[in-house]
Amino acid sequence: MKIEKWIRITASSVVLNGTAIECEESGVQMLNELYRSKINGYPKYFKMDALCKLGFVASELLLAGEERFVPCDNRAVILFNRSSSLCNDRHYQETITEDNYFPSPAVFVYTLSNIVTGEIAIRNKYNGETSSYVLDGFDASVICNVVADTLIDDTASSALCGWVECEDENNFEALMFVVAKDGDGMCDWNENIILELKNNK
Repeated sequence: MKIEKWIRITASSVVLNGTAIECEESGVQMLNELYRSKINGYPKYFKMDALCKLGFVASELLLAGEERFVPCDNRAVILFNRSSSLCNDRHYQETITEDNYFPSPAVFVYTLSNIVTGEIAIRNKYNGETSSYVLDGFDASVICNVVADTLIDDTASSALCGWVECEDENNFEALMFVVAKDGDGMCDWNENIILELKNNK
């Protein structure tokens, strides 16, 4: 298995395949800046919570240049994080306080950590496996093994995968990869490479 491409986004930096992308903003405003300057054309973006915005922007930048938006049955979407949907859960909690009770369905829909995998799959017409795992913390070994196990299946030839963690709108990190079962890639898929790219500054 090979890593074909990768991206790392923090609240203050973006690195795509080893090349920094300059941004003037930080936090969720940086994601909005990236959306406006590099993506556009998907108004639903502005309804997303911070976790979905992070995963969406990372996937859009990572997948640029691929043939897109045609049904694809053999790509899995597998994401991991620590905080689940806690950032948006707090926001939803604010809509159901006893003194100010106005539960919002638009906010509620993002109180699931797997909604980001669904947003990516729908956007790209991926019909393969979508999975979301909540871990105690970043664990390169678990990430490596789960993705490898998924690609053993004959129905999956590649995976869009990685770590998409969002504590709040100013503290987040995405480390996302396209991993292919066969073919030439940038480097092997293993936990040492994952850790090396995670620590890339």
